[in-house]
Order: sequence, then structure tokens, then C-alpha cells
Amino acid sequence: MMSRIEQLISEIEEYIDSCKFQALSNSKIIVNKEELEELLVELRLRIPDEIKKYQKIISQQETILNEAQAQADVMLDDAKKQADSMVAQASEQTSEMINEHEIMQRAYAHANEVVEQASIQAQAIVDSAVNDANGIRQSSIQYTDDMLRSLQTIINHTMEGARGRFDAFMTSMQSSYDIVSSNRNELSGGIVRPEEGEGQVPQEMEDGQQQA
Repeated sequence: MMSRIEQLISEIEEYIDSCKFQALSNSKIIVNKEELEELLVELRLRIPDEIKKYQKIISQQETILNEAQAQADVMLDDAKKQADSMVAQASEQTSEMINEHEIMQRAYAHANEVVEQASIQAQAIVDSAVNDANGIRQSSIQYTDDMLRSLQTIINHTMEGARGRFDAFMTSMQSSYDIVSSNRNELSGGIVRPEEGEGQVPQEMEDGQQQA
């Protein structure tokens, strides 16, 4: 907002601009002394008040600046404290995150160890089961083979016994057959058949020899 002194100065300048120049001159003007004095008198009266006003404003300005500086200092201290607090919290959170990261790493390492041990134990169980199954399979095969070998031995002995009995039977039958044949041969010497020529073997004897 323009002060009264500034307004008076502007009015004086406007008044001077409105005055006419003297004849044959470009710098001298004709003024109304009373009007100009009125403006100057008011200007003189206003100057002390304006000076006091500006002095008061200046003094208040210094007070305001001091208060503002004090507030700025307080705000700066608060900001510094907040910054320090934030830095401390960030450092603490960082430390916690690092600790959590280390804990997670240890947890992952432990979990991997557990998984590895479980895998080893599971593989050992599987291997043991396979070995047991193979052992049972081999035992079953061996047992079956032993049973078959025993059965084979029994059958072989049975066959040998049957063969011996059959051979004895055939020998007995052959002996009986030979006796019967000999008896017939003896009887046939006394029988004369017209149809049988000399040197011809009787049919009964030929059949008997073929069977023998």
C-alpha cells in the first residue's frame, strides 16, 4: 500500500508536469506558489510521522526477524532431532533386517540340512528295502530250487526203482518166454505138417522170435 509521503511526492511530480513552460524556455516552468507550498507543507508534516512509522516497522521487523530466527532455530533443532531419530530408527531397522536376514539364512541352511538328512535317510530306507526285497527274492528262488531239486531226486529215484522193477519183470517174462519157446520147439519136432516145407520156420516160432 502506498504511503501518504509517496502519494504527496507523486502529486508534486504530477503538478510539476502539469505546469506550463516560460516563454522561450524548455526547462523553466510557471508554478502556483500556494499550491506547491501546500503540498510541501503537508510533506514536511508527514515526514516525521512516516519516519516514526518506518522506525517502528524497522524495530518490529528486527523483533520479527529475531522471533523468526528463534523459531527457525527451534524448528532446525526439531528437524535435526527428527532426522537423528529417523536415522537411528533406520539404523535400528537395518540392523534388525540384517539380523533377520542372518536368521533367515541360518534357518534356510538348517532346513537344507534337514532336507538333505531326510533325503539320505529316505535313500537308505529305499536301499535297505531293495536289498531286503532282493534277499527275499533270492531266498525264495533258492528255496524253490531246493524244493525242485528234492522233487527231482525223488522222481529220479522213483524212475530208477521203476526201471529196476520193470527190468526184473522183463527179465522174468523173457525167461518164461524162452522156456515156453523151448518147450514148443521140442514138441514141434514130432509134428509133421504137409504145408510146411523143409527148412521153413513155423509161423508160431517166427512170431515168438519177433516178440522176443
